Amino acid sequence: MVLAPNSGGREQLRARLKTLSGPKTYFCQASELLKATNELSRWERFGKSLSDVRAGNCSTLEMAQRIGIWLFWRIRRVFLGAYARGTNKATPVGGINLQPGEWVEVKPMESITATLNESAHNRGLYFTPAMRQLCGEQHRVERKVDKIIVDGTGEMRQLRNTVFLEGSLCGCACVAFGGCPRGEFAYWREIWLRRSAGLDAAKPLNMESWHTPERVMSTTGCVEKGH
Repeated sequence: MVLAPNSGGREQLRARLKTLSGPKTYFCQASELLKATNELSRWERFGKSLSDVRAGNCSTLEMAQRIGIWLFWRIRRVFLGAYARGTNKATPVGGINLQPGEWVEVKPMESITATLNESAHNRGLYFTPAMRQLCGEQHRVERKVDKIIVDGTGEMRQLRNTVFLEGSLCGCACVAFGGCPRGEFAYWREIWLRRSAGLDAAKPLNMESWHTPERVMSTTGCVEKGH
């Protein structure tokens, strides 16, 4: 027998649940993430990579590629500094009021670099090496990103002129030894994009699973101070 949901009981439960840990900080999975985990040592990361191969999560060749990508970007950063370094001290703001379902083209690397500072950030948002691979490609806006909860602190941050592109996830191989299975969202400033006619305007946008106006995302680790 399936019982009908008790809306009254559900509201009572919500009222008792802790949601705030301070005047401007929230209590949730994202806020407690760093407390519930420990940073892996180098040997533990190596062991995890071996376990992924043994378990069949990836092939030996794929893992070798991940480690090679990580090593390349680590060496490059030591000798050349952050990838996509700009020259701005105060980075520019730009918005084109993108809406879910619109097609955009990722601008050329030269145009994006012109919006970044020396650490490859635009108003606190990091342009990762993996995002470079999308330059010149056309993608669809899946949703606007208006606010996020910072992992570990629970701080709610307001974002402006930022979107998530359909199928665009964080390429962690360049920053994490052996890659990362978390599959976090990659956030895009609108100043890095321009409207496009799109590849297939008739294709429906799949937003059934999680696209709601009030969804609050957690950070990928790519958002630092500023907004």
